[in-house]
Amino acid sequence: MTSSDPEHHKNEMKKLQEAQSKKRRELKDPEHGLVLVHTGNGKGKSSSAFGVIARALGWGQKVAVVQFIKGKWKTGEKQFFDRFSEELDWHVMGDGFTWDTQDREQDIEAAEKALQKAKELISSGNYALVVLDEINIALRYDYLHTDAVIAALERRGETNVILTGRDAKAKLMDYADTVTEMTEVKHAFHAGIRAQQGIDF
Repeated sequence: MTSSDPEHHKNEMKKLQEAQSKKRRELKDPEHGLVLVHTGNGKGKSSSAFGVIARALGWGQKVAVVQFIKGKWKTGEKQFFDRFSEELDWHVMGDGFTWDTQDREQDIEAAEKALQKAKELISSGNYALVVLDEINIALRYDYLHTDAVIAALERRGETNVILTGRDAKAKLMDYADTVTEMTEVKHAFHAGIRAQQGIDF
């Protein structure tokens, strides 16, 4: 319950400020790059990762993206980030959505190639951030083994890594430093509305 009394409010905010300052003083820098997982059925997993890319680029940091599932179809984010070709390396390794390829062996081969590329980027020490977009989908369908992905993450040094896609494996979430689950409350798709340029792609 909040009070409308200005002095009471000021005192409460002062207490909160002091508590937050104390927490900040107790924080420490990580010994290695952070691992973040964006998962859940809600919209925004990749979009959130792209927002972090923008943040890193804003600080002049070098970034790499490996897309595990999405094929070479045109997206707004790819077109936008093409403007940052010197700071951002973008690798589209997937052959499209799994229901489009309908070829498990092809999907496994593509996922393994993408993981090999990701491993090279993560272990190179050249990037502040590497985003593994939709890698959780490749894990969901057992195109990759969770242990192989974690082994690649173990080589990250100071590089931060974001892994996106619904149905993230429990072992991967346990390993990660930060896990965010997007919850779907409502989606236009279920009302029969097709994906919209500039909103969905």
